Amino acid sequence: MSPRPAVFLDRDGTLNEEVDFLSDPAQLVLIPGAAEAVARLNAKGVPVVVVTNQSGIGRGKYGWADFAAVMSRMGKLLALENAWIDAVYASPHHEEAEGEYAVADHPDRKPNPGMLTRAAEEHGLDLSQSWMVGDKGIDLEAGRRAGCKVALVRTGYGSKVDGSAADLVAENLPEAVDLILARWP
Repeated sequence: MSPRPAVFLDRDGTLNEEVDFLSDPAQLVLIPGAAEAVARLNAKGVPVVVVTNQSGIGRGKYGWADFAAVMSRMGKLLALENAWIDAVYASPHHEEAEGEYAVADHPDRKPNPGMLTRAAEEHGLDLSQSWMVGDKGIDLEAGRRAGCKVALVRTGYGSKVDGSAADLVAENLPEAVDLILARWP
């Protein structure tokens, strides 16, 4: 099977409302229209991969079980719109982390592209035809370093980010998906 393009999504501020160190599933609120946007990608057969820095795990603020519980709730909310995430990659690494996660410049921590390149290898994805969508400069940089096209959304921290380095700038994920699908290979 030849590699296929995908859409990589940052989680916090892109798919769901920004919450510092989100660890309680009850605090998870999807950005309006995000589930429907993911469903449109799913309907076109586009793999959707979440790539998220989770320094709260490395800093001991919450654990992997908490992260899994949040992602489980996200899966349930997405399913209400017949949407799903094909794969999730998370980096707990941070210079202020503890133990094995105390790595300032780990290959997986965005802006490094490690999560994207690993996903491409594990799922047969063509990074040169893929998109990275996020609300921070580090999301755009990770996508660029991986060889993807990049989209900035103005939700989360996106309203404060210079969009000049992005291939496209959108108000939110639904608009970004519209623009990406209009350019889809």
